[in-house]
Amino acid sequence: MSLDKIIGQLSGHESKVPPVELWDPPYCGEMDIVIKADGSWFYNGTVFKRIALVKLFASVIKKEADEYFLVTPVEKIKITVEDAPFVLTQWQWQGDAKLAMLAATNLDDEFVLDADHPISIEPSGSIYVTVRRNLTAKVHRNVYYQWIDLAKEESNKNGTELCFYSAEQRFVLGVLDN
Repeated sequence: MSLDKIIGQLSGHESKVPPVELWDPPYCGEMDIVIKADGSWFYNGTVFKRIALVKLFASVIKKEADEYFLVTPVEKIKITVEDAPFVLTQWQWQGDAKLAMLAATNLDDEFVLDADHPISIEPSGSIYVTVRRNLTAKVHRNVYYQWIDLAKEESNKNGTELCFYSAEQRFVLGVLDN
């Protein structure tokens, strides 16, 4: 499977994010594409310089168990993802009332933090947000510190939690020691 062949198959798709969850093509092997922990993409050890190409490939990532694939309607190719396929790099409040937070990844995926896009905290302390389907973005350190600044302390049976609200959902960033 060549990189050019995959690009050709994907170029005809008009929608920003194809319905890869509906596709179950045969497995065609592995390709030396690596998404580094910082969100940069490499092919055969060389960084992708064309962001449009990275966005095209990112639109067809599928996660099955703990493995990642680029999927077209006719092929499924395994790739390597060091941490998460996306990095959450930006956010802003929507509207003057600050009731919903709009978040964006390094590849310009935009979504509101809500029940469909929850935050999860790993035991290591890393924070992730679900972007789409079962794909996550690691929250960049700068975003995390900005969220900590706006978070409120709320006491409950779990202790004192640092949290904020978006789209009527409560997002916990951590628990303070009591």
